[in-house]
Amino acid sequence: MLPILKRLLPPKQNKEDVIIKQVLRDSELAMLVYDNPFKILGSISLEGHLLLISGWLAWTCDGYDYFSGLLSDRFGRKWTLVGNLLLIAVFELGSSFCTNYGAFLGVRSMFGIAMGGIWGQAANTALENVPPQARGLVSGFLQQGYVVGYLIAAVVNLLLVPHTKHSWRALYWVGTGLSVFAAIFRACLPESRAFVEAKRESAMRENHNEAGKTKAFLRETKLMLKAQWKRAIWAVALMMLFNFLSHGSQDLYPTYLQKNKLFPSKLASKATIIANCGAVVGGIVFGYASQFSGRRLAIIVAIFWTGAFIPLWILPNSFGKLSAGAFFVQFGVQGAWGVVPIYLAETSPASFRASFGGIAYQLGNMISSASAQIEAKAGETLRVKVHGKSLPDYASVQGILIGIVLVLLLLVVLIGPDNHASHFEEAAVAFIPGAGLQDPAEFVDHSGHKGELSQQSSRMEAGHVGDNEKAEEMYVEKV
Repeated sequence: MLPILKRLLPPKQNKEDVIIKQVLRDSELAMLVYDNPFKILGSISLEGHLLLISGWLAWTCDGYDYFSGLLSDRFGRKWTLVGNLLLIAVFELGSSFCTNYGAFLGVRSMFGIAMGGIWGQAANTALENVPPQARGLVSGFLQQGYVVGYLIAAVVNLLLVPHTKHSWRALYWVGTGLSVFAAIFRACLPESRAFVEAKRESAMRENHNEAGKTKAFLRETKLMLKAQWKRAIWAVALMMLFNFLSHGSQDLYPTYLQKNKLFPSKLASKATIIANCGAVVGGIVFGYASQFSGRRLAIIVAIFWTGAFIPLWILPNSFGKLSAGAFFVQFGVQGAWGVVPIYLAETSPASFRASFGGIAYQLGNMISSASAQIEAKAGETLRVKVHGKSLPDYASVQGILIGIVLVLLLLVVLIGPDNHASHFEEAAVAFIPGAGLQDPAEFVDHSGHKGELSQQSSRMEAGHVGDNEKAEEMYVEKV
């Protein structure tokens, strides 16, 4: 057991490595010790904080409700995300004016296409602009933007919708306002510094005209998929199980409380709000812990935590106990999710991290989208008597589904890579020749020798400059 746990922990550094790191990263001394969250947050620049908030807002808009990654890797993060958010606002507003099911289904389908581009862009906008030592904490905070959006929707539905003549339409109008605000906020901030620096270096290379860059980008994408197809399948499987975990524990939960526990809808909404509070706390705690324990070990602990609280989540009948169960289950579910943005960013091909992670997330989400229907269908087979009535046994159905998903997720995480402390922001932009062949493990800081040298030498290798002597001289000079 101990050897397995040791493999999951981040690699240790020897004394010499730490000394070299201190020389090369004198502006990032916080990496030499495990600082408390306030010191970590203090190490982030004002621009980094603002870009983090921007990514969080974008993901909150996605959570309020639910091709862009490729554009983001090709043309940059800023305007792709702004355009994406404005599209979401348009379709959100259009949803409120639908008068029949066919129109509503059509608009929501278009909304889903626009929504699909948010996650990868939001994650990279936040993560690539903060120091590596802050990324675990930032990952947990960022991911809970989705839960906060869900929470805002629940509060609006509880407090506003019943008291306005516009009924459910008010829910979509609030969502439209949030999306427009997030778009304006992002438009006021600069482009991602990592993308700008990489693009500036590429301007001195071949293919610096736009047509040439697009051709090179498509060629490198092809090479990346050819080299990383196994990793792509693993990432989709990982995100499928993560989405089964979240949707399987959330989507049917209010119905379960009303049908099986006979809670009124107001009480079910309150229980959902309590569960989401647990989710926010869990995501931040496990995201922060992953910086020390390693990403995989943090996820595994969250998996066991979730499994331990399933009985409290489904067996009691009182509001207090069920709410406590929901709080602790979502603490674990979203605790594991809190590690996902940084884990996926570190294990994705570094030059394609927005598109690779975003597409893997959305494909996994698409496969798991039937989770509520699976639970509802299974409820027709598993029945329980409540006050003499035969009702779908949603408690057992949810418990069984989540139990199976947790076991499968544990296996997929165990066989997956872990590029803890990767400096993926140092990767070449996706249209530089050779970017598609860069291994994500190249950017892992095992020895502490990465830094300004790595940022330049890794891009020189991607651009086939081959100037090893110059890189060596730069390293010696820096030391």
